Amino acid sequence: MSAAPERVIALWLPDWPVTAFLRTSARELGGEAVDPHRPIAVLHANRVVSCSPAARSAGVRRDQRRRDAQSACPDLLIVAADPERDERAFHDVLRLLEELSPGAEPLQPGLAVLRARGPARFYGGEEAAARTLVAALEEAGYPGVRAGVADGVFTAEQAARSLRGGERLRVVPPGASAAFLAPLPVSTLGDPPLALLLARLGVQTLGGFAGLDAPLVAARLGEHGSRLHRLAQGADSRAVEPRVPPPEFARELALEPPLELAEQVAFAVRTTAESFCDALGAAGLVCTAVRVTIEDDRGGRSERIWQHPVSFDAASVVDRVRWQLQPTPGHEVPHGAVALVRIEPEAVDDGSAHQPALLGQGSDERAHHAMTRMQASLGHLGVLVPAIGGGRWLAEREVHVPWGEAAAPSTHRDQPWPGALPSPLPSEIFREPRPARVHGASGGAVTIDERGLLTDAPAVLDGRRIVSWAGPWPVIERTWDAARARRANRFQLVDDRGAAWLAVREGERWWIEGRYG
Repeated sequence: MSAAPERVIALWLPDWPVTAFLRTSARELGGEAVDPHRPIAVLHANRVVSCSPAARSAGVRRDQRRRDAQSACPDLLIVAADPERDERAFHDVLRLLEELSPGAEPLQPGLAVLRARGPARFYGGEEAAARTLVAALEEAGYPGVRAGVADGVFTAEQAARSLRGGERLRVVPPGASAAFLAPLPVSTLGDPPLALLLARLGVQTLGGFAGLDAPLVAARLGEHGSRLHRLAQGADSRAVEPRVPPPEFARELALEPPLELAEQVAFAVRTTAESFCDALGAAGLVCTAVRVTIEDDRGGRSERIWQHPVSFDAASVVDRVRWQLQPTPGHEVPHGAVALVRIEPEAVDDGSAHQPALLGQGSDERAHHAMTRMQASLGHLGVLVPAIGGGRWLAEREVHVPWGEAAAPSTHRDQPWPGALPSPLPSEIFREPRPARVHGASGGAVTIDERGLLTDAPAVLDGRRIVSWAGPWPVIERTWDAARARRANRFQLVDDRGAAWLAVREGERWWIEGRYG
């Protein structure tokens, strides 16, 4: 016989994907946070999975197609669904709940449950405990929190989800779960095939399903159906399983008095960096990306994420703190004396994957250590490595980023670049344009008229006969800016020696952009 359900407090934050996006929008969009009163819809597979109250008031609904949602609300802000973003943002909610009452279990991002017994004793009753938790979450910036108190996890969740309008709490008395669940639709169980089967049998509510004979349900639907049958009866015997809070790896150093020189701060933070790395090592982890936050005595704040090509040690963390205090294009630096330094892991990895080889380090490791030593001496921008960026011209697609920096170049190659050369690309790219002469069979220079047509077929390239050619492919840039406007045409030319060239006609001149093979 199954155990009696325990009293549970369920806390539900409606529209959690929207809330998670709003709390991280400033970081994701690289600017100011999005107005929370703006109509927002989170989409997955071109359908709405969550929307803000402003969007609902305009006619947007869950499971609506994108075009229908935009038709109902032209000002709708479309956001791609991101389960990882939802989980990361929900950690802050769990952390707050655990400060008020330990033992929270996250069921999904936006929904958590706790055993009611402990909070009820501490806060003077189940209702008082639930209202205290709701008030704390709303004060922390989570509006519209709803709570349900009932026997069992399932009933408490449905009590919280059943609230409408300005209601914030519903308490289902002990032993009243079956009566509360009876009018709810069978779709509440979260099993669409079962709901369809029951509907065909004429069973529309949980009360109707609960009234079916248990042995017959078990014979027809198996163990899974029997469990859902018990849920419909209010006999949810599942216990709350509190999550194990992750260890705290973040370290911070308060400087009193505040320090003005970067070298002084770097010297002072060394012990903190060692403690940070030791804590990760004790857990069998290494840090591959670290977040450094620096606050000054004038209220200024500098926050930056640093990546490492392998993993951070204490010395490399100290280097990042020192570099963050130095002026770098595109990044703010503290204007006053440094009062606080906080170091926390942004990405970690299994430490066993970063152990040195048994027979010694390979050439890659030696190159890494050499680069790291040079960077420590020359600064963050002292050692650069090439990366592929975006652009229409091959030479501009090669950009340089600091060694160990995993941030993408300022121009992204996955964005659309109309006029860009498709694959395969030339094997050799010329940084500086190489002048060329292209003549037709008559000996005259090959030009392009205003309609984009050739005056003659290319026949000779720098004295070599052209045996095959293709083009032209126009490249037109920035027609709205006379100072930066550019218009050119690309050609592929193959000479009689078998060499293939990427040639460009721009203005009144020809030049070679690259060579194939």
